[in-house]
Amino acid sequence: MRPTPWLAALSTAACLLALSACGSDDGDTEPPSVPSNVTVDSSSSTSAHVMWNRSADEGEVKRYEVFRNGAKFKDVPASRHMLDVTGLKASTTYTFAVRARDADGNVSRRSTTASVTTPSAAADDSEPPTAPAGLKGRANGPRSATLTWQRSKDDHEVTAYDVYQAGTRIHSVSGTKTTAAVTTLRPGTRYAFTVKARDAADNASPKSEGVTVTTKAQPGGDTGAEVPTDLQGTSRLEAGRYQLDLVWNAPKTDGEITEYEVYVDGKFGSKLVLGGTAPKDTGTLTLPMGKKAGVTYAVKVRAKLPDGNWGPFTEETEVKAEGGER
Repeated sequence: MRPTPWLAALSTAACLLALSACGSDDGDTEPPSVPSNVTVDSSSSTSAHVMWNRSADEGEVKRYEVFRNGAKFKDVPASRHMLDVTGLKASTTYTFAVRARDADGNVSRRSTTASVTTPSAAADDSEPPTAPAGLKGRANGPRSATLTWQRSKDDHEVTAYDVYQAGTRIHSVSGTKTTAAVTTLRPGTRYAFTVKARDAADNASPKSEGVTVTTKAQPGGDTGAEVPTDLQGTSRLEAGRYQLDLVWNAPKTDGEITEYEVYVDGKFGSKLVLGGTAPKDTGTLTLPMGKKAGVTYAVKVRAKLPDGNWGPFTEETEVKAEGGER
């Protein structure tokens, strides 16, 4: 017997009100695993470096939430598993913990806490440490390397070592350590590393002698993940001059992008440096151009990658100067 139309409609409504009874999937309800191996090292009398191991989740971890002294104070993108904390007080003990949040809003339990006591401020300390000596490096695979060096000397205390690649600081470790595992590297790439020592008064040593490391190639080659995507541009006339408004999405790299370069007609046009509280998933920039209407500009963008190198450019996007005063 065929059901009457009103009975069929009632059955459909009942199904919508009770999705689980009709065989629907309620989505991801499992929380991510707890971030493990949380460590914290003092970088100076007013800063610290927090690290942890990534969580595993049946869905996608969206971000990590970092807690200081029991209170949440920072969200970190899922691509990162470390954080530089500044603005601390000298000779003070701090505790840190981390939890993971996935795309469905599920949160893990907080990790075990790690504590650190910042060194005393040395107001009269103006002498920098000596440069680290004997820097050596080796590739661990396509995306990581290990660096080792000899301890620096300081008239007070070395509190941190900073690792630089192509002039950009990409990693820090405690002053008690003489080795660093550098991740977020790219396969088949040659890197030039140096290390500086830092004391509690933030005096930095001269850089060490450099060491070069070439990561192993990875089957499949370059996936293009280092290139910004969806570059779009519009023009507007303001105060008699055309402005190009640009927007793009950040590359999907294993780390945070904080700097971009924009080229116009093949020449450097501008640099965008994102602050600590700026959104890292998109980039926006306005470029002042000429006063003549109808001119077409070819624009391309590249990102400074977490490994300190500049990534490939996007394909050029053409933007035409047009429109009236707004």
